[in-house]
Amino acid sequence: MPTPILICDDSSFARKQMLRALPDGSDVDVTFASDGAEGLEAIKAGKAEIIFLDLNMPVMDGYQTLEALREAGVSAKVIVVSGDIQPDARKRVMDLGAAAFIRKPVDSQEVADVLDAHGVKVFKRKRLPRAAVDTDVIAGCQEVANVAMGRAADLLARLLNVYIHMPIPNVNTIEKNELRMALKYIDQDEAVSAVCQGFIGAGIAGEALLIFDDASFTDMADLMNYQEHVDDGVELELLMDISSILISAFLKGIAEQLDVSFSQGHPIVLGRHVKVDDLLKRSASRWDRTLAIEVSFSFEDLSISCDLLFLFTEDSIAPLYELISYVMPE
Repeated sequence: MPTPILICDDSSFARKQMLRALPDGSDVDVTFASDGAEGLEAIKAGKAEIIFLDLNMPVMDGYQTLEALREAGVSAKVIVVSGDIQPDARKRVMDLGAAAFIRKPVDSQEVADVLDAHGVKVFKRKRLPRAAVDTDVIAGCQEVANVAMGRAADLLARLLNVYIHMPIPNVNTIEKNELRMALKYIDQDEAVSAVCQGFIGAGIAGEALLIFDDASFTDMADLMNYQEHVDDGVELELLMDISSILISAFLKGIAEQLDVSFSQGHPIVLGRHVKVDDLLKRSASRWDRTLAIEVSFSFEDLSISCDLLFLFTEDSIAPLYELISYVMPE
């Protein structure tokens, strides 16, 4: 009988990566699910002895899925596959009954080792031809962004000893008059401050914008052990420190996946204590058509939230697409 395997991930790009990372074998029956609720239906139908489970999904995320599996007494082996590599994320999923944790992007040898360590035999199967896997630039960018976001959150979580919540990255190709639409997670009525920083490498260029909710400064100062009163100078220092950590870590996460290197320009304060629409007007004039990636971070039990918006030039889309096409494991 074929071994039933469930790959549960909201990204079609990530599902295909996971499929290709499975050890060569023919005696497996792979089912896909795009969220935890869909995955539970597949499990109830007997389609999963092994579950490769993402954490960051809509409808029902990986944590909720693990809780539901534990409550139902499901005996399937759950291998969490996630870009969120914070130490606390790993601990939480293991406490919820996961058999193993694999970081994205997946490595074929690591997948084989984890399966072998848990006594799972995967027999010979025919490898899908590369032509059978389509690579969509938006889905690909979203998955690359998801992994890079996990790297940035992990760095910040280790530095500040906090747990950071990360929604699914928002990726769109937009015209300059649609720039506001790229920001899915920011309240347009809130006052914000922002830093922008240019980057370039391997034919890819753009700007990164860190947009920081002004209401977050007090909690952030406490978290970073600032002793002095949170005045204008302290706010500026906090803004520059956080932007340096997050923008650099996120770009490094992208660079590592695509095997490129980026040069970064000097950070520039784009605006202080302004509304989002006023902030974006100062940047939008430089763009005609762009690929926009929004990643959002919020801190557990703290009133701290910030958004990273990466705007790639129109000329960067084609080389970015080409690099992403090589991310798929052979």
